[in-house]
Amino acid sequence: MTGDDTKHLPLEDLHVAASARFGAFAGWSMPLTYPAGVMKEHLHTREHAGLFDISHMKLFEISGLGAEALLNRACPFDAGALEISQSKYTFFLNEAAGIIDDLIVTRLGRQRFMVVANAGNAEADEKHLRELADFDAKADFDAKIEALDRVFLAIQGPEAWAALSRAGIETGSLLFMHGFEPRENWFMSRSGYTGEDGFEVGLPEADARNLVAKLLEDERVMWVGLAARDSLRLEAGLCLHGLDITPEIDPASAGLMWAIPKEVRASGTFIGADALRAILERGPAQKRVGLKPEGRQPVRPGAALFDADGNPAGHVTSGGFGPSAGHPVAMGYVQASLAKPGAKLFADVRGTKIPVDINPLPFTPHRYRKG
Repeated sequence: MTGDDTKHLPLEDLHVAASARFGAFAGWSMPLTYPAGVMKEHLHTREHAGLFDISHMKLFEISGLGAEALLNRACPFDAGALEISQSKYTFFLNEAAGIIDDLIVTRLGRQRFMVVANAGNAEADEKHLRELADFDAKADFDAKIEALDRVFLAIQGPEAWAALSRAGIETGSLLFMHGFEPRENWFMSRSGYTGEDGFEVGLPEADARNLVAKLLEDERVMWVGLAARDSLRLEAGLCLHGLDITPEIDPASAGLMWAIPKEVRASGTFIGADALRAILERGPAQKRVGLKPEGRQPVRPGAALFDADGNPAGHVTSGGFGPSAGHPVAMGYVQASLAKPGAKLFADVRGTKIPVDINPLPFTPHRYRKG
């Protein structure tokens, strides 16, 4: 999207001042890289702390007596099982069990939840929730859905906690996949999209400007753009909605059934439940796998995959160079029978067949603070 339709980040002036190179993503003008470049931004995040402006993503607060029931219908999980401050990775599914969006839901109170949704799907997600709340009056979804107007920042990397502490925000007791409200109109969770320890903070714009200024005074902190965010999440084996997961792909094919509790799989009444149970019964036809191309040539999204006999075997959904891994990395979908570590495939890159090994995910170990 270009011109008048493009959305702009509230802190865009700070990125301009930092000499960011901008590009379009999900209808937003986003900083892709800064003068340090994608390689340095990526490695700095793995070694120190990267600061990301993720204000293109959306925060929803769902509250009221029917909040749990609404979430249990919209998502394949048990909202009632969440402890206060606990977060859960989950999805909105369609009736065919295709993934409309992946999200993180955090319980803030007895009947209050925070939902973090992806940029490109924010409006559709809000519409989906509102239609669901209005549609099924029998279920008594007496829930209030509020889209919050917040700047959203991520600080990721092994020194993220120390940089936040120096900026006056203590994170000590907060563990991975937990969130809370440290101040009025703030939401902070220990989570992220890099495989590293880190935090995501939603807060009013004036507070965000103050926090960014304090964080950037710390030599451990560097602005990081969308390009390195992509290479970091790909090395960590994390899915990007629109590429690795789509409304045509179900959680079983995507290797994401770990996010759906066994009892919910068996008896949940979420949208898409019957379709997902049928897929699990017959087994998915394709599976998401890690792909390691031989040599230095990255394979890109859309590249076709073939088996050793030249038969179509699948396709690449994400691909690039992994700065921490030290070699090209990719993910894609292959026929279920071929989804075994070490299986040999070939990717078609502009007419050249590049040998590709199926590789366990992630390419770099996760370093979350779980205890």
